[in-house]
Amino acid sequence: MSDRSAIEWTDATWNPVRGCTKISPGCKHCYAERFAERFRGVPGHPFEQGFDIRLVPEKLEQPLRWRSSRRIFVNSMSDLFHDRVPTEYISRVGRVMQGAGWHTFQVLTKRHDRLRSLLNGELDWMGSLSNVWWGVSVENREHGLPRIDSLRSTNARVRFLSIEPLLENLGKINLSGIDWVIVGGESGPHFRTMAAAWAEGIRDQCLEARVPFFFKQWGGRSPKQLGRMLDSREWNGMPVPSISNPAASYAAP
Repeated sequence: MSDRSAIEWTDATWNPVRGCTKISPGCKHCYAERFAERFRGVPGHPFEQGFDIRLVPEKLEQPLRWRSSRRIFVNSMSDLFHDRVPTEYISRVGRVMQGAGWHTFQVLTKRHDRLRSLLNGELDWMGSLSNVWWGVSVENREHGLPRIDSLRSTNARVRFLSIEPLLENLGKINLSGIDWVIVGGESGPHFRTMAAAWAEGIRDQCLEARVPFFFKQWGGRSPKQLGRMLDSREWNGMPVPSISNPAASYAAP
C-alpha cells in the first residue's frame, strides 16, 4: 500500500486485496496477519477488519499514479489467487498491470493450482504480460516442491520462487523454467531458525543453473536482526525488467 517498501527485493507494495487465510506451515507466523490484527476494530483504519479477506477496488488504479518505474509487490498483505477473490477481480488487477507497462509487477501466491488454472486458461493473456513476474512461496519439501512443479507448467514470461521462510533442507531442486530465486529466514517473536547449509545449498544450485539468486535475510525477532550476508557478501541477483515507455503507456485514471 506504499510507493516505498522496506522489502529488499521490491520498491513498492500494492494491495487491491487485503487479508488471507492459512494453508501451509509457512503461514504459521504470518507477518501480514500479525500486523493487520493489531488494528482490528480501529475505526477508519485500512485494517479495521483485521486480516479478514476483502477487496479494495479503490486501490486498483494506484500504480497508474506512480509515474516513475518501480518494482511492485502485488498483495503483500494478501494472496491474489485466494478462492474468495473472484476471477473477474483478478482480471481487473491484470488490466492495471497491463496498462502500467513502465512498472514491473511481482505476484506471489501459495495457491499454485488456481494460478496455473487461470493463467493457462481464462486469464492466459495475463501470463503473457512481459512486465509481470509470477512466483510461488516455498517453505518445505511437502508443500513447496509441488508448487515449483506447478509454476513450471504455468503460462508465464517470468517465474520466480520465494523460498521464505525456509524451514528445512529442500534437497535437489529442479530449477528448469525458473528465472529467479529468493531465499530468507523467518522473522518475528516466534521465528523458526534457518540453517546456513540449507540456504547455501540453494545458492549453489542457482549458481550451477545460472538462475539469479537473492538472499533476503537470516531472520530473527526482527527482519534485519541477523542481516543478509551469506558467505560474507550480499546476494542481489534479479531478472532484468522488461518495461515500456511511460509516455506511451500512461492513461490518466
